[in-house]
Amino acid sequence: MSVATIVVLVLALVVFEGLVLSSVVVDSAIVSLQDKIDISAYFKTTAPEDEILKIERSLRALAEVRDVQYVSREKALEIFKSRHEDDPTIAKALEELNDNPLSAALNVKARDPKEYSLIAKYLEDVQFKSVIDKVTFSQNQLAIGRLVRIADTARVGGIAINIALAIIAIIVTFNTVRLAIYSNRDEIGIMRLVGASNAYIRGPYIVEGVVYGAIAALTVFAIVAPVIHASAPYVNVFIPGLNLTAYFYQNIFMLFGYTLLLSISLGVLSSSIAITKYLRV
Repeated sequence: MSVATIVVLVLALVVFEGLVLSSVVVDSAIVSLQDKIDISAYFKTTAPEDEILKIERSLRALAEVRDVQYVSREKALEIFKSRHEDDPTIAKALEELNDNPLSAALNVKARDPKEYSLIAKYLEDVQFKSVIDKVTFSQNQLAIGRLVRIADTARVGGIAINIALAIIAIIVTFNTVRLAIYSNRDEIGIMRLVGASNAYIRGPYIVEGVVYGAIAALTVFAIVAPVIHASAPYVNVFIPGLNLTAYFYQNIFMLFGYTLLLSISLGVLSSSIAITKYLRV
């Protein structure tokens, strides 16, 4: 029964670790998607650079704005040429032009995708009409709306799954510990009849719960560490920039502390509740 109890605790804790790490993966995926979305303000070719830089500074002062990247006309032309360097037709057309046809632009990233509409409204204000040619929010609005829905669904779904699996883990652990104590019900009854106090009877089971929790926590980390190490490269393919192995080892003491605390709490709480029934004689 001791082995069975530890195994169930290990399974519950593996679920807990999986929930923590899956939350990290989901959050990183959402951030990665958010980094691919922005809106751009394209300026008229006659707009003075000082005026553009002034608007850039005003954008950086907005609480909704996370980052602003200024792309000058020269930089825009350089990027355009590098993207079409294998297309001789475009290269020849650019050579025949006497002037740079491209506009300067400000690429704006919001702290929250829901705030892009506020930023677009700010850029479309009448005070900027003389220098801003167009704002690309309307073109990106569909993609931004989808991103917001994906992010909200992922967060709400993740919380719901976490709660459901946590409840299942607690119930299974409690029932397993209760079954272990049930096998000793006769001994408990005899101790109670001969005058043993509740604390005296409960003590060994509380200590047992602590020992079970500590062993289970150590076992979980022995299982989880190689699994994370093996899966990290595949996660990185889908979410570039997320090094799951680095995250795990950078936060190993925190994760182990939470796991140990949860494991011991499950063992002690389950033991305390389960034995209460057999203390009534």
